Amino acid sequence: MIEALDVTVAGGPPRAAAPLHAGDAAVHLQSVSKRFPLRRSIRELLRHPGRRGYQHALRAVSLEIRPGEFFGLLGPNGAGKTTLFKILATFVTPDAGTVTIEGHDVRTSPNVVRQLVTPAVADERSLRWRLTARENLRLYATLYGVPAGDVGRRVDDLLRSVGLEDTGRKLVGGFSTGMKQRLLIARSLIPRPRVLLLDEPTRGLDPLLARSFRRFLRDEVGRKQGCTVVIATHNAEEAFELCDRVGILDRGRLLIVGSATVLRDRFGQDRYRLWTRDPDHPCLDDLARIGVRRTAGDEPSEDGWTVVELEGAGTFDDAARVVRHLVDRGLSVARFERSATSLADLIERVVLQIGGGAHA
Repeated sequence: MIEALDVTVAGGPPRAAAPLHAGDAAVHLQSVSKRFPLRRSIRELLRHPGRRGYQHALRAVSLEIRPGEFFGLLGPNGAGKTTLFKILATFVTPDAGTVTIEGHDVRTSPNVVRQLVTPAVADERSLRWRLTARENLRLYATLYGVPAGDVGRRVDDLLRSVGLEDTGRKLVGGFSTGMKQRLLIARSLIPRPRVLLLDEPTRGLDPLLARSFRRFLRDEVGRKQGCTVVIATHNAEEAFELCDRVGILDRGRLLIVGSATVLRDRFGQDRYRLWTRDPDHPCLDDLARIGVRRTAGDEPSEDGWTVVELEGAGTFDDAARVVRHLVDRGLSVARFERSATSLADLIERVVLQIGGGAHA
């Protein structure tokens, strides 16, 4: 099993690192649960007016996020990510458990928490399209209560930090998607939050813009602004390259927390790809005897080579034994390498192995 310093499994042994006190953690959740009434049809209401059903959005979630950390929330739709974000932003009150932001309880000190946390919603329609970027930020700075004498300097600093200082009098309606995304982040930074909540921040961006945007988040928002950033994402690059740690939610339960790279190694290290000219060689079927099997249909490569997907090779030492087995039996092998585990595969494996079953 992975070292406790790297991965924490829900319900498993305590982490080796000393836990943060609630006041030391940027975000601290202890046994947080939330449920919502199920919607009922008129017929059901008339037939059973006193019967009530509930959908559990979160089930006893405990989590610590350290100051300045980039933390990713992963999981299938309906896992509880949105509900958790709403609780952190004080939009929803938990039914049970404790939630603190830098030591301030979301129940008893919601006004203080709102000064510390800003959710950045990736909704371009919330911008004023008939205003310039500068006018948008000045408007929201006033709404946030920034002193009049500080508004101009704050707006200039934010436009410079997101690379929009040269947009002049161009209306936001004429901005590209990437420019609008950066303006949304600048708007969320007006109150100088300590914790920034991002819901799929690079959704809709092309790969180059998304990479540039992630670099901006890390360099400007993380290092220079000193924000703790919590990201709900389905994007592999955000999870593996941007986030220091990730937590995987499924049906309201936090299954595991750890470095995305460590999790990928733990749950995806036994998949390999083999390039051969003889995909029907009987020695490939013999691999089942040592616990290795094909996982997908063969994929034609080039110059007569075929890619065969294998699962169960385990560590590199195990993989070396597999290659030796194949070569000794006369199979031509051009390449044999570990497959990169996709984010979807990672989540599915965690759900199956820790969550106890596939997501419905």
